[in-house]
Amino acid sequence: MRILLVLLLFLPSWAGAEVYEWQDAKGNTHFSDRSVADAKVVDIKPGYDFYRIKTVYDGDTVVLEDGRKVRLLGINTPEVQHRDKMADAGGDEAKRWLITKLQNNKVRLETDAEKTDKYDRTLAHLFTEKKEHINLQLVAAGLAEVSIYPPNLLYVDELVKVQSQAEQSKLGIWQRPEYAPMPISSLTEAGHTGWTRLVGKVVNVRNTRKSIYLEFSDSFEARIESKWVDLFPDLNAYVGKNVEVRGWLNKNRGKFSMLIRHPSAIKRL
Repeated sequence: MRILLVLLLFLPSWAGAEVYEWQDAKGNTHFSDRSVADAKVVDIKPGYDFYRIKTVYDGDTVVLEDGRKVRLLGINTPEVQHRDKMADAGGDEAKRWLITKLQNNKVRLETDAEKTDKYDRTLAHLFTEKKEHINLQLVAAGLAEVSIYPPNLLYVDELVKVQSQAEQSKLGIWQRPEYAPMPISSLTEAGHTGWTRLVGKVVNVRNTRKSIYLEFSDSFEARIESKWVDLFPDLNAYVGKNVEVRGWLNKNRGKFSMLIRHPSAIKRL
């Protein structure tokens, strides 16, 4: 089924990278930040509304004065405490930063290919009246990591660039031992909760109808959905190489896997 794009961008002049759309031979719609044959550029329409923040829920989620809950696009911050779940390292720090930054400020929203998520939260990049890009600043401060969910590809290059700088400078989460890379060989039956970084050697690439798997061992593999493979370099080039993958662990039939949605979640060592 064709995905309907609703792109409402509250920005006087769009500064993000172009997003391309095309259909394959089976009629499936694809999106990318790189052009392919017969692709067309997604039409972007600007707007100008600003809103006050009613509540900062955590480091990457806020509630506007009109009641809408907004999930910041392209990033993920550590979790704050929820009921009986303790806060992740750095979660409270990211929330405090966001509260301070947005206090007495209005923001405009810039949406992408998907306007809402499955929880009915508005998906957006936030900009203050001073033209501060909040999503980008959280990453630059080391308070958030880049987390791209295609087809939402606006500001990918900018986000990846400032994350690399924050990581090299060991800012925020990048200096915390809780987020240090772990050898895949160190995984136990208990796995690892929350966002994590795993390091190992890719020994094989396996293809199925819906996914492509980078196999690291008998107990772990990274999964890439076939519909987004055009965003990635040649996956066979990873075979025999040590790489780091970033994301959340899943376990099925005694084997761990990690869904990799975008090349920014794979780092060749």
